[in-house]
Amino acid sequence: MIGPVVDRRRRRWKAALLVALAMVVAAFGTTAFAASLRTGTATTARPAAHSARTGTATTARPATHSAKATAADASLPCDIYAAGGTPCVTAHSTTRALFASYNGPLYQIQRSSDHSYRDIGVLSAGGYADAASQVSFCSGTSCTITKIYDQTTKHNDLPISWGGYWKGPGPGGADVGADAMALPVTAGGHQVFGVKVKPGVGYRIDHANGVATGSQPEGIYMVTSSDYTNQWCCFDYGSGENSHTDTGNATMNAIYWGNACWFGGCTGSGPWVEADLENGMYHTNTGSNKDPNNTGVHYPFVSAWLKNNGTSNFTLKYGNGAGGGLTTTFSGPLPNGYSPMKLDSSVLLGTGGDNSVSGSGEFFEGAMTAGYPSDATENAVQAAITAAGYGTGGGTKTGALRAVGAGRCLEAPGSSTTAGTQTQIRDCTSAANQTWSQTNARELTVSSGSSRLCLDASGQGTSPGTKVITWSCNGQSNQQWNVNADGTVTSAQSGLCLDVTGAATANGTPVQLWTCNGQSNQKWSLN
Repeated sequence: MIGPVVDRRRRRWKAALLVALAMVVAAFGTTAFAASLRTGTATTARPAAHSARTGTATTARPATHSAKATAADASLPCDIYAAGGTPCVTAHSTTRALFASYNGPLYQIQRSSDHSYRDIGVLSAGGYADAASQVSFCSGTSCTITKIYDQTTKHNDLPISWGGYWKGPGPGGADVGADAMALPVTAGGHQVFGVKVKPGVGYRIDHANGVATGSQPEGIYMVTSSDYTNQWCCFDYGSGENSHTDTGNATMNAIYWGNACWFGGCTGSGPWVEADLENGMYHTNTGSNKDPNNTGVHYPFVSAWLKNNGTSNFTLKYGNGAGGGLTTTFSGPLPNGYSPMKLDSSVLLGTGGDNSVSGSGEFFEGAMTAGYPSDATENAVQAAITAAGYGTGGGTKTGALRAVGAGRCLEAPGSSTTAGTQTQIRDCTSAANQTWSQTNARELTVSSGSSRLCLDASGQGTSPGTKVITWSCNGQSNQQWNVNADGTVTSAQSGLCLDVTGAATANGTPVQLWTCNGQSNQKWSLN
């Protein structure tokens, strides 16, 4: 078995190199380090399970990430944590994979029209969420996020919480799920959806597998936003009590994100990254923030960080989720009465340990680790976050692009992935190949088969009659479109209108560019 031994040695060598590179990242920046190979291998099926909380059958789930991923793949957060010796024991995200080889579901949604469920996965191993699948599934109705899957082999999935000491607004005092369509953003140029936690929204798993308990060390990060916060308790992500009640000081270790000044006398008005250790959200070991350089964090995407060695230190950090490094706001001893920690094994998102449900916030991704991560590892994870390319507005609009004159929808025919395929109109079906997203770069993108393609003026043509095709997105001007208030869609390059050829209305009629003339075959609605 010489081959596997050599392979393991190579992995250990590459892992050591990764951590060394992280130190360079800390000193010189993050951009170069963060590129991802985003490759992986096929995963095996995880058997369907019955949910004790919801009473519904869950669909078969792939078994997270492949064990064959090497350190050369380790450019996503949980690969980096593993290379640093502090592996993820939870990995939750509705926007992307957190392992380079993960190819399973990210989250589950339920639509209100027929109460059916759908798992939303990734476009490819290590890739971004397949938002088009959600958009088509939820077309004409509303959808709720009912579960956020754990990407680790621990399978610490987060269903909607059953409630607790403080009752949620759901049946029997349970919490409720987030509106699946409420938080559209972009990541890497792809439309994705975050979790918008309004008061009453909460997710939780009790007796989680492999998480820190007692005084065991633990690291946590999440990506959130300054755009939607409040001062109430508690928009948390991290460890809480299995009983969903307050069981005393030091029984929680969770990131709190918001404007709370629990102990009074804070400098500034927030929002801040704080440590919810139970019976207090701590900026420092003495309670309130007094730092004039930390009056609040204001970025559309914020990385929030907490690590706790369980006996003598906790550390708080934040970063701009779109670029740059990390800022440490506190690193020092635990508060009086909090050493040693007495952690329980519940994992929560959106509420306090006793199910306090008044907090609000936005969640895009997060993970918890076994062990106390090094600064170098956290710097490398921050680089991986900024490399994800989070952007606001994801924005813009997503839906069917309907030809007003024909009453039919623009589509990539037969879900073709062949570059150069001419688009056409066909009866509207809400399928992914008829679901278009207008990006901040003025692209009109569609998920066709397993590919994300752009609407394209063929051959960069600028004359009437130019075919309108799908092509790999490349940022060129022939893939930029103006969706105008008068209902026309015009090429930013040529100014010509998106036109149903010959003003025909039949299924399969091709689409082209033509001189704008105000006729109904050049009118479109994106909804």
